[in-house]
Amino acid sequence: MNEVLTWLLDTVQSVDPIIRTIVAGVAIMLETSVLVGLVVPGDTIVIVAGTAVATVAEGVVLGIVVIVGALAGETIGFFLGRWLGPAIRRSRLGRRIGEENWVRSERYLRRRGGPAIFLSRFLPVLHSLVPLTVGMSGYPYRRFLAWTVPACTIWAFLYVGVAAAAAGTYRELADRIHFAGYLFVGVILVFLVLVFVSKKIIERVERKHLVADDEATGPAAAPREDMED
Repeated sequence: MNEVLTWLLDTVQSVDPIIRTIVAGVAIMLETSVLVGLVVPGDTIVIVAGTAVATVAEGVVLGIVVIVGALAGETIGFFLGRWLGPAIRRSRLGRRIGEENWVRSERYLRRRGGPAIFLSRFLPVLHSLVPLTVGMSGYPYRRFLAWTVPACTIWAFLYVGVAAAAAGTYRELADRIHFAGYLFVGVILVFLVLVFVSKKIIERVERKHLVADDEATGPAAAPREDMED
């Protein structure tokens, strides 16, 4: 296991730092832009890039680039929602997403306002639909950024930090502990499980704002808060 894992990590690290950083930023931009996040595993690419981090400076730069990529993707989604929202919703891909998911995204934004923008970054499907929905709603862009920047920052440094720490610890232990590779794989798996469980917890806590009731029907409406800005 150690030999295979060392070869894999060395292969990733052998890629020019600038190239792998740009690839991670572009991947997360695609993941967070209009509906692409449903098919592009941006988080996996960020984890792989994070394992190649050799210094604190590299980790900070990678984190910043991932944040910029995430914000660029969400910005694309926001303005496409503002300019082309209904057309995207009626498109073949929009129909494949399902009307129920579109309505769910609208309902969540209408009921929760800004917090829905922040929390959607950590929820499946919604992290791709909410930027579009926000753009369609007339919500101010600067208020959108105020909620999504903290979410993207937490997400980026969490993924980069865990991957870099796990890989760095493995490299320190690989020559001394024959099962260091299993520890590395275990840490990454535990992290992914915790991410999955956290998403389920957020979904459960927010369920009352996501499900329909007699008072939450009708077309998309602007979020209740901050619209005066």
